Amino acid sequence: MTQQPNGLEGELLDEQRALALNELLRVCGVSAEQVRAMVAEGMLHPRGDAPERWIFRGVEVVRVRRAVRLQRDLELNLPGTALALDLIEEIQQLRCRVHRLEQQLGGWTDADV
Repeated sequence: MTQQPNGLEGELLDEQRALALNELLRVCGVSAEQVRAMVAEGMLHPRGDAPERWIFRGVEVVRVRRAVRLQRDLELNLPGTALALDLIEEIQQLRCRVHRLEQQLGGWTDADV
């Protein structure tokens, strides 16, 4: 297994897996206060009406880890991190759309036109 930056050994993550708050904290190496702030900022969308009942989707692990890296590496505040995450995800979605369109067109490029 590979070693994660937070000291936890790597785990295979199913995007559909549900994680309780304590599992998310362990897997991501963050504090409950950090997660509460991310939820308040709209970066995470847990199911459940209180932190002790929050359930997170596996894909939110990626968001938390990416948010922590952005805050650490770029010294972003929470609103800046939320914006950066949204922009990164939009870029990924656009790249996927372009890739699908290129496949539909048979790999044509601008040079072929």
